[in-house]
Amino acid sequence: MRKVLIPTKLESVARETLKAKGFAVVQDADTPIDKLAAAHPDTEALVVRSEKVTPAVIDSLPDLKVVVRAGAGYDTIDFRHARKKGVDVMNTPGANANAVAEEVVALILAHLRFIVPGDQTTRAGKWEKKSYMGRELSEKTVGVVGLGNIGQLVVKRMSGFDVKFLGYDPVVSPDRAREMGVETVSLPELFQRSDFVTLHIPETAETKGMVNKSLLSLMKPGAVLVNCARAGVVVEEDLRQVKQEKKMGFLNDVYAKDEAGPKSCADIADIMVPHLGANTVEANTNAARRAAEQLIAYFERGVTKYVVNKGVPDGLDESYQHLAYLVAFVGRRLLGADRSVNRVECSFCGGLHDFAKWFTSPVVAAVSNDFDAASDPQEAADYLAKKGVSFEVRAPDGDKGYGKAIAIDLFEGRDVIRKVSLRGTITEGKPLIARVNDFDNVYFQPAGNCLMVIYQDRPGVLAKITSAVAEAGINIDDIRAQLEPSAKRALAVLKTNRLLPEDAVARIRREVNADVAVAMALP
Repeated sequence: MRKVLIPTKLESVARETLKAKGFAVVQDADTPIDKLAAAHPDTEALVVRSEKVTPAVIDSLPDLKVVVRAGAGYDTIDFRHARKKGVDVMNTPGANANAVAEEVVALILAHLRFIVPGDQTTRAGKWEKKSYMGRELSEKTVGVVGLGNIGQLVVKRMSGFDVKFLGYDPVVSPDRAREMGVETVSLPELFQRSDFVTLHIPETAETKGMVNKSLLSLMKPGAVLVNCARAGVVVEEDLRQVKQEKKMGFLNDVYAKDEAGPKSCADIADIMVPHLGANTVEANTNAARRAAEQLIAYFERGVTKYVVNKGVPDGLDESYQHLAYLVAFVGRRLLGADRSVNRVECSFCGGLHDFAKWFTSPVVAAVSNDFDAASDPQEAADYLAKKGVSFEVRAPDGDKGYGKAIAIDLFEGRDVIRKVSLRGTITEGKPLIARVNDFDNVYFQPAGNCLMVIYQDRPGVLAKITSAVAEAGINIDDIRAQLEPSAKRALAVLKTNRLLPEDAVARIRREVNADVAVAMALP
């Protein structure tokens, strides 16, 4: 009989479902997870919510085969150490989505109609009706940043209020967005036009601090920002300054740490609640049921669809998955981080074609900001389908003699198509970008900080670029320059000791009339 350990207050449906299938279930929310694990070393499966699953916990369970996070985020689980130990880690994505979407609606309505202060003052015996002249949600513009499971449900739940939706999600095709009733726009335009902006993106290296003064300054006076995503996405001090100037509203459910104590945003939040987004009976029941069902499918039928730390199949060098990520990452930034990718085409040469599906997740993770590269290939395919993005694997052309190489093309638009195309390979153990569009034999290593500029070739341009970098106080470690076969356009790739600030990039773009100028920090 397989033993399942549940060291958390998870809805009983998980325990009951597993017991009905013959599992031995130990559920104990009071004993610390490390002590509970030590008392049950024969545990084969662990189901957790926010408990930290550390290397020590994993090592104390020699029979452990799988850890299931009853929820979407799994940053409290050391999934890399789990992989080293041969332990699969799964999550239950989407189980909490509706709860968070409904919370967004509740926060906005409570803010518009002064529900919280109205309750407090009336209970105190006051009658301050004249102080609480509210506003209506109807016919306003709602900007949704991130159109994943939660973002799409926000649109669905708020549609009955006759609002106009703007959306920003670089991996949702315009056609799919239109089906949802959403107009896709750039991030600055979304902040500029919206009466309400609601955030539904993860906190990553790219999204951390994304909502800063430059975006917040674009918001209308009296507009409202809702953050039920992650605290680090918003630069709090910038919000503090702009909020005072524009009399904005700020509704918040996320913090640097989920714990008691003073909160740094208390002076600027009009409503703040203790991370209640997924805290509903229904969401917890859904997550609990999903966790149990996934465990049963895992042990009875070997279903690994929701494993987020999968290894690689025999015969595939994992470094080529990283190469696929890097090639797509660079291509994504050359296309434009705020542009919607609606088609991806890939070629895997030199025997890599046999492993094509194993490259899907790293490619999707590189072009998106809310998808984990360690996810299952089927999850990647489902993610793209939901976003309305087509993904095609082309048959490799063996006559070109590329050896082991990966080519990735990213497309934006249907009537007027923009495209970037890159090819990468690995030489002496190092990933290299060999081709960028029509610029061949580039061979630069995608690592660290770099600046890429594409411009009409003419004398003196490269000097202007390097001067602008120097004036920004940044050293140049390496330069690669390449001409197109037509000799009309040139590519400059500069490796720098620090990331070039956006104002310096904008200056270069303007002074050399560049077709493309982008600085990026490569992982």
